[in-house]
Amino acid sequence: MNSKIRQILFPLLAALIWGTAFVAQSISTDYIEPMTFNAIRSVVAFVVLLLILRLFRRVQAAKSPSTPLPSLGTRRDLILASLCCGAALALASNLQQAGIAYTSVGKAGFITALYIVLVPVFGLFFKKKVALPIWISVLLAVGGLYCLCISEHFTITRGDFLVLLCSVLFAVHILLIDHFTQKVNGIALSCGQFLVAAILSGIGMLIFEHPSLSAILTCVGPILYVGIFSSGVAYTLQILAQKDGNPTVVCLLLSMESVFSTLSGAIILHEVLSGREYFGCVLMLTAVILSQIPFPTRRKTTV
Repeated sequence: MNSKIRQILFPLLAALIWGTAFVAQSISTDYIEPMTFNAIRSVVAFVVLLLILRLFRRVQAAKSPSTPLPSLGTRRDLILASLCCGAALALASNLQQAGIAYTSVGKAGFITALYIVLVPVFGLFFKKKVALPIWISVLLAVGGLYCLCISEHFTITRGDFLVLLCSVLFAVHILLIDHFTQKVNGIALSCGQFLVAAILSGIGMLIFEHPSLSAILTCVGPILYVGIFSSGVAYTLQILAQKDGNPTVVCLLLSMESVFSTLSGAIILHEVLSGREYFGCVLMLTAVILSQIPFPTRRKTTV
């Protein structure tokens, strides 16, 4: 596949999968608790990715027996990357799943998309300058979040706050992926992070929740969809796209997740947003897009 097509197609497919997965996640909240859901979906993702990784390497070995297989990275780098990315992913996913139980699919999708704005802002801690359009994006996003989440009594719902926290952790996850993706194999990293996420979510499930086999079997469809496609496939597409793609284009396409989540919520769950909430969605999407536009910088003139 042409690299330019892949850099556009992979993140767009990931955004579509993530957006529609909000519906499956919302349905599952009626049956099982957040950590139970994420523990099982992570196990499914880990098994699927492990099979894909082994199949991929066997196919490569069969095609070119004399050619060494591509390196997965050093064991130390892969373990460290899996621990860091898996921990961030587990925390973000559990907060998101808990929040979805108390808010709509469309709102959850748009608030989650705030990580696109947070990523360049967090870059300040690494002494990276932030241009004026980024600060404008932040103000627009705050305005959109106000329209979406703040009621007439100036309160924010529990679900909105949990999803907002998850967007912060997803921003951290993206920065970690950017750091480690040049050191280790993308599929191996995705596989490792879901193993860590499964272990952490499983521990939380046993301590704080009461998993039921009958409840799990009731929503096995949403679990498999999220585990295979949203977790195993989409996150791998994100990692592969971030490795050699233009970060501006990749992040912009990933932000389409919010649009797909709103459309899927309206079509499948028949959710209806108020005019004020739709205006908030427009503001947040505008902020997301503006934050990723590469505006030309002024060059200093010499006399």
